[in-house]
Amino acid sequence: MGLERVISCWQVGDVLVDPGPESASANLLAALGDERPRAILLTHIHLDHAGATGALVRRWPDLEVYVHEIGAPHVADPTRLLASASRLYGAENMGALWGEVVGVPQENIRTLSGGETLPLAGGIRVLHTPGHASHHVVYLHEESGQVFTGDAAGVKIPPSSVTIAPTPPPEIDVEAWEDSLDRIAELRPTGLGMTHFGLVEDALEQLEAMRAALRELAEVARDADVETTEAFVRQTAGRDGDPAMAEAYEIAMPANHIAQGIVRYWRKRDEREAAAPAS
Repeated sequence: MGLERVISCWQVGDVLVDPGPESASANLLAALGDERPRAILLTHIHLDHAGATGALVRRWPDLEVYVHEIGAPHVADPTRLLASASRLYGAENMGALWGEVVGVPQENIRTLSGGETLPLAGGIRVLHTPGHASHHVVYLHEESGQVFTGDAAGVKIPPSSVTIAPTPPPEIDVEAWEDSLDRIAELRPTGLGMTHFGLVEDALEQLEAMRAALRELAEVARDADVETTEAFVRQTAGRDGDPAMAEAYEIAMPANHIAQGIVRYWRKRDEREAAAPAS
């Protein structure tokens, strides 16, 4: 959307982590120049992270795409993913936001379950990290010790000090997310490569900032409606007093989507508890 420091694609040797939306692929290709990637690693299949994947495979037909097994069918056939995104963003906005989203041939897809070590870029370990999405994974680059976190470590756009918990519908799981933060911390990363945005060198501090942001948001939303929760998110994004930074957070993760997701989480949790048989 023309704003710097909102979203990144990480390059690790000849591997790309989260290529981003096809609408921004010209920037990616310009940065690559004559370099040709061997593989794409997806932390999850949301369009801001994975939307360009099919177009890149079309450009380089032998490109391998690594994705969690739950998300893999939607990389091959993004029909349901696009329908869900259209409901959230509005069909009239899809082209400007995401560009062309095309499926990846099945023969290019490598499915993950978590726990694998990939023979790429000197060794990359895969950790299944549900919370933001059931199929979310992070990647530890063994050589550098950096972990590429997708949305698991939150949204923090420099130079802002604010961390936002990105909780869009429909798969938010607060308890699973906290467990995932614990397991990322156990890797003792030298830094976090965040899609939104950039390298955070104090990894443990950022993971705890994300935990605090998630807990605060969940507490606010526990007995609130979407409108009240959305207002809280906007207030949080504007804590630094910089309207440009507040706009960047809104582009990275719209406040209304955060509110919808966390309010839905509580509603679904209450429904499950009400339906559970008495002990």
